[in-house]
Amino acid sequence: MSQPLLLNLRNLACGYGEARIVQNLNLHLNAGDIGCLLGSSGCGKTTTLRAIAGFEPVHGGEISLAGEVISKAGFTLAPEKRRIGMVFQDYALFPHLTVAQNVAFGIGKHPRQQDVVKEMLELVKLDGLGGRYPHELSGGQQQRVALARALAPEPQLLLLDEPFSNLDVELRRRLSHEVRDILKSRGTSAILVTHDQEEAFAVSDHVGVFKEGRLEQWDTPYNLYHEPATPFVASFIGQGYFIRGQLLSPETVQTELGELRGNRAYTLPVGGAVDVLLRPDDIVHAPGSALNAQVIGKSFQGASTLYRLQLATGTQLEAIFPSHLDYQIGQDVGIAVSADHLVLFAASGSVEARLPAGENGVHRADPDDVVAGQALR
Repeated sequence: MSQPLLLNLRNLACGYGEARIVQNLNLHLNAGDIGCLLGSSGCGKTTTLRAIAGFEPVHGGEISLAGEVISKAGFTLAPEKRRIGMVFQDYALFPHLTVAQNVAFGIGKHPRQQDVVKEMLELVKLDGLGGRYPHELSGGQQQRVALARALAPEPQLLLLDEPFSNLDVELRRRLSHEVRDILKSRGTSAILVTHDQEEAFAVSDHVGVFKEGRLEQWDTPYNLYHEPATPFVASFIGQGYFIRGQLLSPETVQTELGELRGNRAYTLPVGGAVDVLLRPDDIVHAPGSALNAQVIGKSFQGASTLYRLQLATGTQLEAIFPSHLDYQIGQDVGIAVSADHLVLFAASGSVEARLPAGENGVHRADPDDVVAGQALR
């Protein structure tokens, strides 16, 4: 049974002052779901979050929460009337108040205030620390206090602005999973803003990829990786290389790696040039294969090793092999393409077609290339 619609952004335009940073934004979030706005600095994700919170007016379109319009051109419902909680990047705790007093701040008139505070501290695994002050806590503990304070008034929607950016990598990873578990256990709907893909995928049910104030795709993490709607999303999410090919039929494409067959029919013109995205998990170890590549780089990752490979033509690829396979730089290795789920785009006019090309027109798909692609537009 599908959940009811909670948050709806329709044709939204917003920014600061007269400057329109976000244009024509459409997305929705169902009750109980966690969404994420993902993108590089200046792409409009925090601007959108502030508009949802009511901190910034909107220039066009509207924002509705639980069926009520809370923002439109000329009207902004006050933030305190929105039943929206906010967790800030710097936690914004009151240094002169104890942990318990910080959590109680937004529920001063609650008849069960002490019980709610106790429940919230237990929820975020800080029971017993209510009498401490923020400066006596670690960064991760302070973040938990900020989360407890935001959840105490039982908001309809929780907004989190880069909530883990001040923490070290391992703590950030652990806390992001904990926060998801906490929100899911309470059925709390949330929107997270981050520039970290791993964080976005760990926490969220749906992720929106932003580029220069526009939403490129709002989808599940799985679909963003396997079904990117645009070359930008394909380049931004995950890693890999684009390789030039020619569409032989709606299901097959000819490349220097041989004829690749997808598991769907493509609507692009047969015979046209295409760029095929090959991710590391598309290139598999195949001893005795007629297709060989030389190892030119490697990165041990524990259970697996990421290899950077180069074909005799100069084309580069990446592959993930089990870590018990230990090839050295300079060695040749047999490979095969196992990519039934082909991601391809028309070569003409696509972002990757304008990136600086390597030999054979091969384009590396990573965030640095995306920036280069934007600069050339």
